[in-house]
Amino acid sequence: MKRNYLLAAICLCGKLYAQTTDSINNRLEQVEIKAYFNKQPLLRLTSSAAVLSQQRIQSQQSPALVAVMNTVPGLRMEERSPGSYRLALRGSMLRSPFGVRNVKIYLDDFPLTDAGGNTYLNLIDPYAIDQINILKGPDGSIYGANSGGVISLYSKGFNTLTKPEVNLQLTGGSYGLFQQQLNAVLPINQTQQLAINQSWTRSDGYRQHSSLNKKTIQLNYNWQYAKHSELKFTGFYTDLGYQTPGGLTTAQLESDRRQSRPKGGPNPSAAEQKAAIYDKTFFGGVSNQTSINSKLTLFANVFGSSNQIKNPFITNYEKRDEKNLGTRLYLSYVDRFSKNLTYELQFGLEAQKGWYDIDNYDNNQGQAGNPQAKDKLENSQQSFFARTQLAWLERLQVELSIGLNENKIAYQQRYPIAQEDKAHINFGNTWMPRAAVSYMATPTLAVRASISKGFSAPTIAEVRSSDNMINKDLRPETGTNHEFGVRWHLWNRRVILDAAAYTYQMDDAIIRQVRESGAEYFQNAGKIDQKGIEASILAYLLTPTSAGLIRSLQVGSNFSLNNYSFKNYQVGDKDYSGNKLTAVPKTVWVNTLNILFPYQLRLDLLSNLTAAIPLDDANTVYAKRYHLLQGKISWSKSVGHGHKVTIFAGADNLLNQKYSLGNDINAFGGRYFNPAPLRNYYGGMNFNF
Repeated sequence: MKRNYLLAAICLCGKLYAQTTDSINNRLEQVEIKAYFNKQPLLRLTSSAAVLSQQRIQSQQSPALVAVMNTVPGLRMEERSPGSYRLALRGSMLRSPFGVRNVKIYLDDFPLTDAGGNTYLNLIDPYAIDQINILKGPDGSIYGANSGGVISLYSKGFNTLTKPEVNLQLTGGSYGLFQQQLNAVLPINQTQQLAINQSWTRSDGYRQHSSLNKKTIQLNYNWQYAKHSELKFTGFYTDLGYQTPGGLTTAQLESDRRQSRPKGGPNPSAAEQKAAIYDKTFFGGVSNQTSINSKLTLFANVFGSSNQIKNPFITNYEKRDEKNLGTRLYLSYVDRFSKNLTYELQFGLEAQKGWYDIDNYDNNQGQAGNPQAKDKLENSQQSFFARTQLAWLERLQVELSIGLNENKIAYQQRYPIAQEDKAHINFGNTWMPRAAVSYMATPTLAVRASISKGFSAPTIAEVRSSDNMINKDLRPETGTNHEFGVRWHLWNRRVILDAAAYTYQMDDAIIRQVRESGAEYFQNAGKIDQKGIEASILAYLLTPTSAGLIRSLQVGSNFSLNNYSFKNYQVGDKDYSGNKLTAVPKTVWVNTLNILFPYQLRLDLLSNLTAAIPLDDANTVYAKRYHLLQGKISWSKSVGHGHKVTIFAGADNLLNQKYSLGNDINAFGGRYFNPAPLRNYYGGMNFNF
């Protein structure tokens, strides 16, 4: 009997190895990423990068991008409570207590990162995203100020269709989760297409005082008004409201992990103060790309946004009126020196201007009371860039680029003392060069190396943080990144290996601190030493087939080793030099399994093992390591002519881990923890018309 099992196993392995179909080879060869002004094969790219397809985005729970983003080595996304997200790319959450900073994010080639340096990623509905491209490491030479990398989101609706297509998805789950999402792509004629993405999401939340209510509508329009010219529009409106339950101490966590922050000393509880964030935002942009001739292309866009934000907090009630306006344009020239040697040249600029009115009042249980402080700030930043690329026989690519970044802030106090004139903070002009090379040693093996400078100026939210004071002493983060990587396609291109090693030496890192009242402030921290190794493997063990119990089988494994430490950091009489960098786990190991069975039955599993995380600069408090297991099963069936229905069900935290996803850093009073839900479930249906 054992011999029969062994023979069957050998036959199965032989079958898996033998099925090297042309379809999977073609799919691998077509993996492209839009980076550095054009699409190019990911295999030959000079940067460490990742591409998240629509299928991967939808492989887990749909209300948030957290699970799929964390499959990318070097990227960490956290959820403090429904609607409250943080993101760090090759870095720490030290600067991102409630949002996204020092990472540049684009939506359909429009900067979603505003002039003040903040990115409200929670305004986007994940269902509206078709693809996510991620460039890791500082890339300020072309994309403006950043020290972690660049993330580009591309919406559904820009892939040309010949007939209308409508998708409606309904999801329900634990803790009062309900989500409705609609995507409609409507071809107007052969040259014009309109897409509508609409969603409504609500949740009661796992913890007390953590409900979410989010409504979005997004329009995408593209018009090819000439043979080599195209006009695009992206615009959305989001009405977002979510309660903020606040951090808990260890004792409070063990007593009742679902409670919101209770009353402490003179400070009332989060529920009593109705702590929450309400954000109503309009965002829109128009872009035009014209090929003047076969070699010369002109790209230009204009974009703007308006944010109306209300934030009742424990100690005050903040109102923010934020407006942003900007443009990005460049000229691209592509030609040949010879039959085997081509080159590219690009010149351009990206500029933004932001106007911010920030008013703070007493918080009388969710109602604005007497004024505390009122300030008006303006932020302007410009990035001028130039790039050249040489390509020889599609084997060797050499890139040289440089950017000049200017960043200034003007501010004027309106209360309690009205200033007659504006004061200014000038972060100076900073050159950001990058040099990179990629060489195809074989048709399936590419090695790459790069050196680049990172630069990230203090954001408006750091210069004027929740302590209601203007911090004129903050300096920009700067640093130099050295990197080496390799990509390798094996087993007839059915196994993809990608690995990189880097070292980033950062000066003047910006770090969050908390005052006794709970208000935050920021300061620079000398030097930080960031060394890391990232590796990923994706294997198509069984290519798509129409027979057998398993119709396709794909496994993936992603690993990050983060050896980050304070190199020189002293606060008063406390010296933290040599300590581990706050909020960074030493290792993260993520594994995925995707299986397709007969009758379009699909299973997606995700495992995330994250090491312990230091929560304070002194390394005296750690969040425990955890193993998060998530799963989703779906079944699809064609109904009628060209229609399809999909039923799905999933579970999060299958191992019932007690963990905190989105810890408060350097929290006063030991309130570090924002506990995540225990085992929970969801399910729903998707209708395609």
